[in-house]
Amino acid sequence: MLLSIVIPVYNEKGTLFEIVRRVLASPISVEREIVLVDDCSRDGTLELYPRIPEEFPGANIRVVKHAVNQGKGAALRTGFEQANGDIIIVQDADLEYDPNEYPKLLKPILDGRADVVYGSRFAGGDEHRVHYYWHYLGNRFLTTLSNMFTNLNLTDMETCYKVFRREVIKPIRIRSNRFGVEPEVTAKIARGRWRVYEVGISYYGRSYDEGKKITWKDGVKAMFCIVYFAFVD
Repeated sequence: MLLSIVIPVYNEKGTLFEIVRRVLASPISVEREIVLVDDCSRDGTLELYPRIPEEFPGANIRVVKHAVNQGKGAALRTGFEQANGDIIIVQDADLEYDPNEYPKLLKPILDGRADVVYGSRFAGGDEHRVHYYWHYLGNRFLTTLSNMFTNLNLTDMETCYKVFRREVIKPIRIRSNRFGVEPEVTAKIARGRWRVYEVGISYYGRSYDEGKKITWKDGVKAMFCIVYFAFVD
């Protein structure tokens, strides 16, 4: 059993090595590979990749670089294409999500009960950094709207932590280049009638001063994607 951890990276010089360390230290019993997809970083992140063999000797890490910045959706599309694992998980590079929670994210799939697992920031009693109210409200609104079109009862459609059996995600053609990838993938999973589970996760959200990238404009585009991908493959 091989787990592929797909990490889209854009301007994460300050956190790149730390997230790789945390992923490699995650207490899981399956083999793992890390697929780093750099979406044309401009902050010095690119200079870090040649040091990876020295920093993480023996680790199964591959780096793919985009020549032009395209967005998170494009980075995930590339990462999923490159992933060799039986199970594939999305991991952001910004330390908002904790790889120590991989065991509970993987459990429903390893137990044979689920095909897809979402890690929900709004379910369960795990710790959360208290942050933007309007950002929280926007997430809940987008999840509700998505649920209306997909007939799923998710609590956190926009979460980074999505885990897939390879049979689920490999055939999906991802069209969205930016953050519209979240509602797009959710709509296509719902259409495929896969078994979807949620587990509660902790969340250590960043402020915009600390590098958070998603804005209200991405929320507006997500609304379009929710409606569009409810009807278009």
